[in-house]
Amino acid sequence: MVGYIGLGTRAMLRRLLPSLLVVCALLAGRPAAAAQPPNVAAASDLKFALEEIAAAFTRATGEKVALTFGSSGNFARQIRQGAPFAMFLSADEALVEGLARDGFTQGAGDLYAIGRIVYFAPAGSPLAPDADLASLKRAIAAGQGVRFAIANPEHAPYGRAAKEALQGAGLWEAIAPRLVLGENVSQAAQFATTGGAHGGIFAYSLALSPAVGAKGRYALIPESAHQPLRQRMVLLKGAGPPAERFYAFVKGAEARAIFDRYGFTLPAR
Repeated sequence: MVGYIGLGTRAMLRRLLPSLLVVCALLAGRPAAAAQPPNVAAASDLKFALEEIAAAFTRATGEKVALTFGSSGNFARQIRQGAPFAMFLSADEALVEGLARDGFTQGAGDLYAIGRIVYFAPAGSPLAPDADLASLKRAIAAGQGVRFAIANPEHAPYGRAAKEALQGAGLWEAIAPRLVLGENVSQAAQFATTGGAHGGIFAYSLALSPAVGAKGRYALIPESAHQPLRQRMVLLKGAGPPAERFYAFVKGAEARAIFDRYGFTLPAR
C-alpha cells in the first residue's frame, strides 16, 4: 500500500536517527572558510605581481582569493552590469573614480601603483628596442613588413599609453595598419613574444617577469611619452571581510615589496 512503512523500516529509521542528527549538526556548523573565495578583478599588467601577492596572502592568513585578469575598461563595464566582483584593481584610476561616483564602490579606493611601458622585440626580430622608438621608425621607413602589438587603446589603459608614445614619436599613422591589437596588455605581450608580431609596447611589469623577459629585449619608454598610468584599487559594494582583509594586505609592506620588484612605483609620501 502506498505510504505504508513497515515495522522493520521504522526500526531501522530509529537506529539511524542519532547518526543523521550528528551529520546535520556537522553540516550546520561548517566553518565560513568553506565559502567561495572573493572574486578579484585585476588589470592584466598585474598578472605576475598579483599572483605572488595572493600567494603571500594565503601563506599569511590561510585564505584564498579568486583572481581574474583582463582589460580595466571591460571590467568597469562588467561591474556596472552587475558582475559579482568584490574588489577591482584598475590600471586607470579614472575608471575607479567613475564607479565610486556612481555608487558601485565602498569609498574612493587607493592609489596602489604607477605603471610604465616598454618597447619589446622578441629574439630574431629585425627591431632593436630603444627608448625613443627610432628603430621602429627606421624599419617602417625602409618598407619592412613590421607587425606591431599593443593592447586595444579603446578600453585598455596600457594600449592608450602605447598609442600616446607612438603618436609622440610621429609613428601612429604609419604603424596603425600594421598593429596587432590585444584584448588586454597581457595578450599584447603574448603576441609580441610568440611570433604574432615583430615587437610591441606593453607593461614593464610583464617584461620584468622571467616568463616574458627571457624571450627578447626591451627598452623602458620615458614616462614623459604618455600620460601617467595611475592605478587605483577599490572594494566594491557587498564585499565581505575576506575581501577587506586582502585589500588591507595589498596595501601592506610585503605586497609593496613585490610591486616594487615588478617595476611599479608610488609617488613619494
